[in-house]
Amino acid sequence: QVQLVESGGGLVQAGGSLRLSCAASGSIRSINTMGWFRQAPGKQRELVASITSDGITNYSDSMKGRFTISRDNAKNTVYLQMNRLKPEDTAVYYCNWRWVTREYWGQGTQVTVSS
Repeated sequence: QVQLVESGGGLVQAGGSLRLSCAASGSIRSINTMGWFRQAPGKQRELVASITSDGITNYSDSMKGRFTISRDNAKNTVYLQMNRLKPEDTAVYYCNWRWVTREYWGQGTQVTVSS
């Protein structure tokens, strides 16, 4: 099993920045896709961004240009740099690890953007 631990969430003013981290441990294979999803109260969980082990990225259109996903394969860690944050970015952000039929989720970290 893969364990995912997120960190870096918190309260930030609109226009500010925040960086989330997710460290993976356990039965990790070198080839995988890691990413970030978010879920606001009353809303469906949505993709924020993902990145493959060889660096191919995918962003939701609403986040592209403000958020940047990256990873350090040696540390089994994925990052999400969030800039120019907006109140509508407020949500619980979840780390995701997947490959073929295997998929794991972190516990989530709260991001709150005040106006």
